[in-house]
Amino acid sequence: MPNCRLEKWGSWFLVSFLISMLWIPIFSYVIVWMITIIGFTMGIPDTVMGLTFVAAGVSIPDILTSLAVAREGYGDMATSNASGSNVFDILICPGLPWFLQMGVDPGSVVRVISKGLTYSTLSLLSTIVFLLGATHLNGWKLDSKYGVALLGWYLFFMIIASMYEMNIFG
Repeated sequence: MPNCRLEKWGSWFLVSFLISMLWIPIFSYVIVWMITIIGFTMGIPDTVMGLTFVAAGVSIPDILTSLAVAREGYGDMATSNASGSNVFDILICPGLPWFLQMGVDPGSVVRVISKGLTYSTLSLLSTIVFLLGATHLNGWKLDSKYGVALLGWYLFFMIIASMYEMNIFG
């Protein structure tokens, strides 16, 4: 890939961008494939692997971005980045492939194999309600108490979601 920071490759920025866009789906496919194999080998359901390892892997860039802008004093931008990224992931990531499938084969059906889709949807909605409620109760400030509350809610969500997907209850 051309290094556009060097003067001789400066005009190749479009090629670098396109190559980068090509690498994203390739690496995504490899990561999902590897996580699926690891989960199968260890006897962990795909949904649990997706809720933990894949979700954590794709969220690390958001964490680093939010941390960088929060250190600059833009807490609202950090919060918006986290919320906006998740809304984008929830609405576009399943929606776009399903839309494209309908364009290729109109009237076809995309089968979603998930025992807990309704539960997951309600859990995500409750997370948004919790986020707004906790932010309001904390006086619209981002501090360590707020961070601990959000981490606690995340752990609670992950434990319940994993238990549901592993048929411990539900």
